[in-house]
Amino acid sequence: MFAATALAATPVMSQAPAAQPSELALAYNAQTDAAFRKGLQTRLAWTGDYVGAFDGTIGATSLRAIRDFQARHGMAATGIIDEPMLKLLVDLSDNAQRSLGATLVDDAATGARILLPLSLAEDRGETEVGNVWRSADDGIEVETIRIADTGQTLNGLFEVLSEPTGSRTVSDATFGGEWFVVRGKEAGRSYYMRFAARGTDLRGFSASYVADEADRLAPYVVVASNLFDPFAGEPQAPVVAANEPNPFSSLLARKREQGAGGAADARYAMASIDPAQPNLFEVPGESVPQEVPPAPAFDMAGSGFLVSRDGWLLTNAHVVNACTTVLVGQSDVVSQTIIDPANDLALIKVDRALGEPLEISTAKPRLGEDILALGFPLRSILADSLNVTRGNVSSLLGLMNDERYLQISAPVQPGNSGGPLIDLAGRVVGVVTAKLNAVAVADATGDIPQSINFAIRPGAATAFLSANGIEFEPADPNEALASVPDATAEVKDSIFPVICVGG
Repeated sequence: MFAATALAATPVMSQAPAAQPSELALAYNAQTDAAFRKGLQTRLAWTGDYVGAFDGTIGATSLRAIRDFQARHGMAATGIIDEPMLKLLVDLSDNAQRSLGATLVDDAATGARILLPLSLAEDRGETEVGNVWRSADDGIEVETIRIADTGQTLNGLFEVLSEPTGSRTVSDATFGGEWFVVRGKEAGRSYYMRFAARGTDLRGFSASYVADEADRLAPYVVVASNLFDPFAGEPQAPVVAANEPNPFSSLLARKREQGAGGAADARYAMASIDPAQPNLFEVPGESVPQEVPPAPAFDMAGSGFLVSRDGWLLTNAHVVNACTTVLVGQSDVVSQTIIDPANDLALIKVDRALGEPLEISTAKPRLGEDILALGFPLRSILADSLNVTRGNVSSLLGLMNDERYLQISAPVQPGNSGGPLIDLAGRVVGVVTAKLNAVAVADATGDIPQSINFAIRPGAATAFLSANGIEFEPADPNEALASVPDATAEVKDSIFPVICVGG
């Protein structure tokens, strides 16, 4: 997480017109990672605010979704994401997933990978075209479908399914060349179908639900459609044989069978859960086997790095100063904390040795030198592993000529706070602490700043360590520079996520 960065607005800046949505979109697309933008779209879909492709490009639809979310939750609908909004979005989208038991499943019957609401719908076994999951009251139904080697084309199937009938309306029918989507209502139920083709192999899924389930299932359908991978694997056997002349018509006409279906212990007879799916979509629960325990809930997260052999780490004060409990990694509880709020630094200690401390440079930083920012940004959206970005020291001063800081061009995100800034010899040359909010600046000035981030100078860090009796490792100023992978490999085992619980 990042400390708020104050911006001193001159009278000219304060009178500038607000940026148009296109300028905000440009700022998002220029200043954030594609993985973050896709994660943002996914989470806004789970809260019911975004309907569209998870393409990682922020446009008018994504900006409208951000503003809708803000307005619904009593925030200023600026389209600018701040930390309170991000935290609320993560909490609400996680809750939406958990309430459904949303789980990515590999369906052996069709070879497709599909997101299923396993808390609501149980596996009822094979159909003539795939597999079906249905709730006990028949209010929710999800089916996988495969039509293979029949001579049927994707366009032909689209023409059949997109044609309204006496009992079935069509509200949207979109053909994308290699895929199509059809949605509407039938017998008082909302339905959604998505199909794709590879040669004569057509695979898809359908979801239908009663009106009472619309609030929960409409967001699910958006996410499931985006995550659907029709050709993730090979089916166990062809589902539809060539001697069945019109399988898709039986799909439309088939009556949904009532009844209990298979027993609970046979729910995954035709489907296997993929344990390698990203945490964004994993849902803890007894029915979902997990090799690793779920991470604890947290209110804030940042990064930290070892500065002594007896368990002291350095991080930012704003990462830990309001926590009930601080964790290093997933399980090491911090036993001591020393905070320097004036310089946004904190020392935290765990009661065991974690590895080798990083060496801290005692030389003056050089303008233009290559640097790497390492940490654990956006762990609730991006990967849990260490993240590395590259840039330069672009100024030897911070905002308003603050001599305690360096300005850097390496991209950083919330969660990088407290991580080390190193040179290509693996020496710590700063502590990542803040970024300029490019979207806010664009909104205030109409101009988009590029790659303006900040780190605390190493001198402030070493002074803090010395004042508290921490024997740190000074770096050799003559150490040879290495490649980015080699420099990263040298320091990676000494950098940890820092998790604030109960802040």
